[in-house]
Amino acid sequence: MTLPFSTVRDLLRFAVSRFNQAGLSFGHGSANAYDEAAYLVLHTLHLPLDLLDPFMDARLSPAEIDAVLNVIERRAAERVPAAYITQEAWMHGFRFYVDERVIVPRSFIGELLQDGLQPYVEDPEQVSAVLELCTGSGCLAVLAAHAFPNADIDAVDLSASALEVAARNVADYKLDDRIALFEGDLYAPLAERRYDVIISNPPYVNAASMQELPAEYKHEPEMALAGGADGMDIVRRIIKDARNWLTEDGVLVIEIGNERQHVEAAFGGLNLVWLSTSAGDDNVFLIQAADLPV
Repeated sequence: MTLPFSTVRDLLRFAVSRFNQAGLSFGHGSANAYDEAAYLVLHTLHLPLDLLDPFMDARLSPAEIDAVLNVIERRAAERVPAAYITQEAWMHGFRFYVDERVIVPRSFIGELLQDGLQPYVEDPEQVSAVLELCTGSGCLAVLAAHAFPNADIDAVDLSASALEVAARNVADYKLDDRIALFEGDLYAPLAERRYDVIISNPPYVNAASMQELPAEYKHEPEMALAGGADGMDIVRRIIKDARNWLTEDGVLVIEIGNERQHVEAAFGGLNLVWLSTSAGDDNVFLIQAADLPV
């Protein structure tokens, strides 16, 4: 009897068809069924994630085929984000461990950190202290440590289980001496000090949008997504006290996804600078310390 699948090409084609048939939603690292299928097939077969073509017609063992089919079916039937299946997520060349204790890392602030938030931060090497609120997996804290090589990073989260994941990622990058993790509610667990930069990708999904989230997002911790009626509950609290924690020329950077309309309704009186990312100019805003409420 001839097996229906024998090569990587066979499994890739089947995965794309299965994902489309299941009507999956993407946005946790892949934008479409093909990219997600390629990632899951390559990862399961322990092949380089950026090298598909040389392996397309490689013949696979029955055990390898079974392993890939099991992963494809789990993704399609359970609607689990791929990152939870592989227990990894990639951001700008950095690999992070993830599981269901944290949301899957995805942040446009990561893009902005690649050039050290310039020109709003004049010299990234002169930054000495950075605070990340709602750190989750710790991915932005790790990226900030690389963007600001002379800075100490404090990272806060309300979830003790999320901080367990963050601690693993901090240790993986050997940054324990530069990144300190704090359990608590925003600024509450911190000692009094001033930061040159505060960044946050907080819970910001408004209540109506929470009701409409695809099944994939419902595998993530609700507390890391839900931002109240207009999505701004946590953002209001971050902005309200930020000036007490920033240096005179410090900056606050907050990611708000698709909630720009709610941001402008809540904070229209503030001097908001909308930053350009690969998704446009509506996802991340910056406020200079001098423009924050006292």
